[in-house]
Amino acid sequence: MLNFKLTTRVPPTTTAIQATWSNGQAIKEYQDFLASGKQEIDMTSDGPSLIVKSASSNASNLMVEALTSIGNEFDAVITPGAPMPIMLGDRESFPIYITIPPMELDDFLKNLPDDWKSRREDFIFLSGGKQYGVIEPILKSYGLARDSMTQLLCGGFTTPGYPKVPLDLSCNIGLDANGEDKIAGETAACGKWAGAVRERFESRGIPVKVGFYREWRRLMWERAAFDAVFNLVGAVRREPTSIKDVALYYDQEASDMLWQITGNLRGWLAVTVTYGFEERLFSWAESRFDKIPCEIPEEMYPYMFPAPIDKGNMLIEYLNYAKDEIGLLQNVQLPKCSTIPSAMRQGNLRSDGVI
Repeated sequence: MLNFKLTTRVPPTTTAIQATWSNGQAIKEYQDFLASGKQEIDMTSDGPSLIVKSASSNASNLMVEALTSIGNEFDAVITPGAPMPIMLGDRESFPIYITIPPMELDDFLKNLPDDWKSRREDFIFLSGGKQYGVIEPILKSYGLARDSMTQLLCGGFTTPGYPKVPLDLSCNIGLDANGEDKIAGETAACGKWAGAVRERFESRGIPVKVGFYREWRRLMWERAAFDAVFNLVGAVRREPTSIKDVALYYDQEASDMLWQITGNLRGWLAVTVTYGFEERLFSWAESRFDKIPCEIPEEMYPYMFPAPIDKGNMLIEYLNYAKDEIGLLQNVQLPKCSTIPSAMRQGNLRSDGVI
């Protein structure tokens, strides 16, 4: 039985050590970036766009409504397998938003018709939140997780409800040491059509952070940690619990789990989330998630918890508790908890050399 109690958030026990890790793919991607000599993003302009929706998913329909409500009069919406348009408006080259939910994405990519395959460089893949989660493993299996591919971290805005247009969910949490705004929960884009994505969303007051893939990936995994931790810590409560409640009342549990996950990311994928992630995530939860319930949709389990699970950490303990004691994830095969210490070497998570 897990012992839950109200606590005050404090940093983990501090030990100054040096971190080492090795990840061949991450190193190769960085070497390729350096070899490209690129220093700035090539900005593209928005215009007529193609939006691919699922034939069966309501979540996909909500994202289609969000994109078309802020879009162009020449936008077109199609389902997988339909003929690929040669032109939209006066453009032969145009963005193609893939709103297919993650559980359908592998089949979608596996069965692309030839006319769709020739346009893969124009695809915009969506991730983030309980709607899309983490799709990186799927994209990697098709060679589509790279600098040129456009990806949109879409958890920083609402999908239509009332009003019928998406609204910004990010928040300003103050100034950093350089006097620049610290933004939590921002929408972000990378790749070929990042400029078009930003132009479309910023026309409706939703700021979009544009950067290279390696920078976008940090934000994506930060959001993934947020979705996994806050929903899991709140879902194991026996009373209804919101994301904000977790930030206010179960903060020590959430903080400890966040530090474990972000530490494992360094060794597993050579991904280091940006300094100050804890402040951003807790501030965002308190500011924007007052009425958002903590939940773990079973069909989203592989995309909310995509990292290899260390049997000795809090995440697997809470997942097993959620299944055995709360009745969640009944059709998911979970690894059991272990008392064996993690083999993951703890790394330096803060710029001051303290973990």
